[in-house]
Amino acid sequence: MPDTTQTKPTEKRGKILFQLLEGSKRFFIASVLLGWLSSLLELVSPQLISFIVDSVLGEKVPSLPAPLAGLLARLGGTEALRQKLYIPAVAVVVLALFACAARWAFRMMNAHGQESMLRHTRRKLYLHILRLPLSWHHQNRTGDIIQRCTNDVETIRSFLSDQLITLIRTALQIILALYFMIGISPRLSIVTAVFIPITILFSLFFHKRIQKSFRVVDEKEGVLSAVAQENLTGVRVVRAFGRESFERERFEKTNEEYTGMWDHLMKLLSAFWASGDVLSGLQRMLILFIGASFCIAGQMTVGQFIAFISYSAMLEWPVRQLGRVISGMSRAGVSIDRIAYILGSEEEAEADIPQGPDMTGDIVFSHVTFGYGEEGDVLKDVSFTAKAGKVTGILGSTGSGKSTLMYLLCRLYDLKDGQGQITVGGHDLAKMDRAYVRSHIGIVQQEPFLFNRTIGENISIGAEGADGSLIREVSGIAQLEETIGNMTQGYDTLVGERGVSLSGGQKQRAAIAQTLILQRPILLMDDSLSAVDTRTDARIRKELAAMPNKPTRILISHRVTTLMDADEIVVLDKGRVVEKGTHQALYAQGGMYRKICDLQSPEGIGGGEA
Repeated sequence: MPDTTQTKPTEKRGKILFQLLEGSKRFFIASVLLGWLSSLLELVSPQLISFIVDSVLGEKVPSLPAPLAGLLARLGGTEALRQKLYIPAVAVVVLALFACAARWAFRMMNAHGQESMLRHTRRKLYLHILRLPLSWHHQNRTGDIIQRCTNDVETIRSFLSDQLITLIRTALQIILALYFMIGISPRLSIVTAVFIPITILFSLFFHKRIQKSFRVVDEKEGVLSAVAQENLTGVRVVRAFGRESFERERFEKTNEEYTGMWDHLMKLLSAFWASGDVLSGLQRMLILFIGASFCIAGQMTVGQFIAFISYSAMLEWPVRQLGRVISGMSRAGVSIDRIAYILGSEEEAEADIPQGPDMTGDIVFSHVTFGYGEEGDVLKDVSFTAKAGKVTGILGSTGSGKSTLMYLLCRLYDLKDGQGQITVGGHDLAKMDRAYVRSHIGIVQQEPFLFNRTIGENISIGAEGADGSLIREVSGIAQLEETIGNMTQGYDTLVGERGVSLSGGQKQRAAIAQTLILQRPILLMDDSLSAVDTRTDARIRKELAAMPNKPTRILISHRVTTLMDADEIVVLDKGRVVEKGTHQALYAQGGMYRKICDLQSPEGIGGGEA
């Protein structure tokens, strides 16, 4: 599995975040502005209280800006306010109400922004993953992909809507609070200002350790999700082979490792927050001691002291939150990298000039050589022709490259320069649009996937609006109609997740009907009759041969009886074509094909029984 956790440069992370914020940036900008407004209103409140304590309740002559001094004069001065204490009280309440309204609007815009971002990110990831090549899916575990698209996306949401907004809002709070505090007492402000960089540097000290721990935890969570997903998906296989104990121990071991990593991370975070508490307590103690001394010495009024303590308290939690934000940035950075790995994976490339020619012509494999990465070549100089409207059989042992031919024909994998050529009706497959190619090829795999819907819905899933007569017609060709007739609810019978209520042969026949309803000119059957008995196998092939618009059929099978009636049989061995011809001709040659026939039927199939 590729290394997907390398830390990206900050600008790369910023670029990814900018992409994810498409359509929701206006909400986050509005929430930032409203957050600043609410912070400003909250910071003005101590100034108002200081004025009431010192100048309304006390005798200090107020020093106010010209607009406020004019307003105070129109109200009758401080003496009038002493006679009407409800006015300053109402002013405090009104200011608090405005601050509450700003906070409410801030949270509303923030909520709209994060939900909009989540919707856009899920859609972007889902559509991108759908367009990634099959090789990418083979290299990445499904459980890990799901974990990235859920937990990591949620981590980024939390970072954007909470931590990043908090960081921006805190920056303004610190600047304004220090401005007001310096206006009250420059010397006491130094005490507060000294603790801010100490707290920030202290947080940065933990930054690298927390980031590393979060990365390891995220990786292990992906492994745990993959183990659980594999076992839940393959629960029947696990039970059939009595592997419950082994798989339980494997899951528990992974779970214990994951829990141990979280324990280590929690200890690190606990040490971080506990040490922060000590710093905050020391700051409060010094401010109270020094501020009280200034009040006794007459260097600060009681109102100013109350206002200063209020500002100090307002700053304490935001500065402490900087540590939380930095911790969140560490985890968000890891999550952004993991999302960036998906979004940075190349989608299937299309030809510069996609062609959409007729797909009913001959299919020609010409000197095709292909391999998967470092595993060596699976196909070696393979050449044969599948005649239009005819049946071509592919026979070979496991690992001989039979299924690879199907992947290449569907352009799930592509040939590189020098690896040969595949043409349909004389047109190069590599120059055709992938979607066009796949829309003209019907595939029936050995292990079909059925959705948790009715049998009728599964058959018609690729043909919207298919009527009941067409569904019954293809079910009859697939020898499934009688089976469905015996079901309690007929075509409305639910098949369960992955078709769990059906046997292997029934699922394969449902998949055949599901493909036939598409009426495509090319039909690939990759060992898709392996779970069907030989009599039903013969009936299905007979029905396919009787179809009025015969598709070009390529049957891949390990069973000779399935391929006996093919117009041509291609025998593969270790990725090479070793024999080609009809059943009779190949049997008469006495080569590999005949040996396979004799192994599968000791009584002898014979060249004349086809």
